[in-house]
Amino acid sequence: MRPMTAADVDQVLAIEISVQAYPWTRGNFCDALDSGYLCFVEEIAGEICGFAVLMPGVDEAELLNIGVAADHQRQGLGGAMLSALLATAKNRQLARVFLEVRASNSGAIALYQRSGFTEVGLRRAYYRNADGSEDAIVMACDSGDKNG
Repeated sequence: MRPMTAADVDQVLAIEISVQAYPWTRGNFCDALDSGYLCFVEEIAGEICGFAVLMPGVDEAELLNIGVAADHQRQGLGGAMLSALLATAKNRQLARVFLEVRASNSGAIALYQRSGFTEVGLRRAYYRNADGSEDAIVMACDSGDKNG
């Protein structure tokens, strides 16, 4: 992975729109870059095929967004990106990484569990969906536990 730049936002946004029912906006990605969050892209043969946004805190971080282009999913890229993010967190002495995931997103939950994340909480009615809202599962992983 390499750091995301402002020039990458259009390609990242196209992936986000194609894989999320309720995607981040261009402004969300630009704000993350402007705020100094750890924003990365993954490229294969010069094409951006994945991205991640990690918000560092004092000694912890939150994975705000991660996405893999549909034609690159289920090939290990998401797991590799998570491994790199956990290594980045460890190198920056961010002991723990948190994230929220839709309760209905069983594929993502399984990926996070394989990467060492465990469920630590629940946020009721956190995400919008077609029926109004759905819960978010809060997960966490110590950055040195696995892959880091």
